[in-house]
Amino acid sequence: MSAYLKEIKGLTKLRDGHQETWKGISAEYAARMRMQNRFKTGLDIAQYTADIMRRDMADYDQDSAQYTQSLGCWHGFTAQQLAMSVKKHRGTMDKSYIYLSGWMVAALRSQFGPLPDQSMHEKTSVPSLIEEIYTFLKQADARELRHIFIELDEARANGGDVDSILARIDGFQTHVVPIIADIDAGFGNEEATYLLAKKMIEAGACAIQVENQVSDAKQCGHQAGKVTVPHEDFLSKINAIRYAFLELGIENGIIVARTDSLGASLTQKIPVSKERGDLASKYNDFLETNEIHDLKELQENDITIHQKGRLVKPVRLDNGLYSFREGTGFDRVVLDCVTSLTHGADLLWIETEKPNVAQIAEMVDEVRKFVPDAKLVYNNSPSFNWTLAFREQVYGEWVAAGKDVSAYPDPAKTDKGLMSVDLDDSELAAEADALVQQFQRDSSREAGIFHHLITLPTYHETALGTDILSEGYFGDLGMLAYVRDVQRQEIRRDMASVKHQDLAGSNIGDDHKEYFSGENALLAGGKDNTMNQF
Repeated sequence: MSAYLKEIKGLTKLRDGHQETWKGISAEYAARMRMQNRFKTGLDIAQYTADIMRRDMADYDQDSAQYTQSLGCWHGFTAQQLAMSVKKHRGTMDKSYIYLSGWMVAALRSQFGPLPDQSMHEKTSVPSLIEEIYTFLKQADARELRHIFIELDEARANGGDVDSILARIDGFQTHVVPIIADIDAGFGNEEATYLLAKKMIEAGACAIQVENQVSDAKQCGHQAGKVTVPHEDFLSKINAIRYAFLELGIENGIIVARTDSLGASLTQKIPVSKERGDLASKYNDFLETNEIHDLKELQENDITIHQKGRLVKPVRLDNGLYSFREGTGFDRVVLDCVTSLTHGADLLWIETEKPNVAQIAEMVDEVRKFVPDAKLVYNNSPSFNWTLAFREQVYGEWVAAGKDVSAYPDPAKTDKGLMSVDLDDSELAAEADALVQQFQRDSSREAGIFHHLITLPTYHETALGTDILSEGYFGDLGMLAYVRDVQRQEIRRDMASVKHQDLAGSNIGDDHKEYFSGENALLAGGKDNTMNQF
């Protein structure tokens, strides 16, 4: 028997046990409402999606072509449209996630208004957005299932193929997918990190990304002025997140440890080393120092440390921060990654200054000498100028191969000359675009990238779409700007948003009114609803 029919049978038995008082209850309607609300709590979602991620990680370990992807979403509606689009065009939600970017929360969802990416937004705005996203994804389930239920009713009335529709109901794939959620640097000490992590998990997050910057000096990973913390401080936050997962019963929750050391040149602390070669000692080995040969060289309040048989003075800036030696970023990244993975993290995030497969692979190969199954979450960042970066890469490869590049501007001599629109149809541009197109496949195969995300795509897409629409609508095109470039495209792409009342839940609401009130229900739908034009 169909699982849907079994659900109805069970609810019929329950209803019949209240025969005298539940006369107005339909077991089938109740079954439909249950199916339309499969996940009762955020913890249900966190467990379901954690299981998905763990399976996907195992799949990737067997075959690097089985990588996963996500786009950053700043509103529940954008996440809903992402999921509905993926399911419509690919036929499945497999390997497709959603990323929740702290940058976009700061820029778009703070009560203070637009903020820089410096952990200045309200802590609660992050779990609130997680909950909002899952509310919209569950509503996408309810809407799609409603349409299938209508098909079932029509098939029953008209002698159609009921069994095939029941099979679709039983095999329905939810739009609910894993969210990788950004907790920044933890918004305070390890207790603050634990408390916020709990809120995020309770809202449905199965994967939490935390970075090794100083919480109260946090900067965007693509900006200057980044300050890292000693490993012991960072590991305490990894532990805090793990405890949050365990307390809430999500034993396989995922922690993504992000290192900004490649671009961070400063530290706030000199950690205390308890024995030679410990983590604090390794961290301090990267400090920029000046050897002291005579105590007279020291000025009042100078700080010195004994390091490998020498007395040295760490270079301290006027703001009290300490400098790392130039050129140590690569080694600090490797140490960060190995330390995080061997102390409880599940995945790595290495923030790089450009999307170069060889550079990423070099670091991952070094990490895999110590942790063979190390896997990355990688930011396919809009902060990169992808066009310029890959055109410069191809130009450099052509020069190294002795190929004639006289038709192209030398990137070493001109500022962004390779960005010219005049080059868009050139051989160099075509080869660069091919590299961009295969970047995810290449880097997943060669650089251990399990998950590809774009942090801010819907921020840029919204800005671009609004600019194009506004230019035309307030210009000479008038209403044609909307009709031609938005509505007509929605209709031809068979997008649910065309029937925006249905997408927003109007028909679901009408269904409920009929369930609750029967023939007395006052419905919003019907022949006079203008949505019927579509």
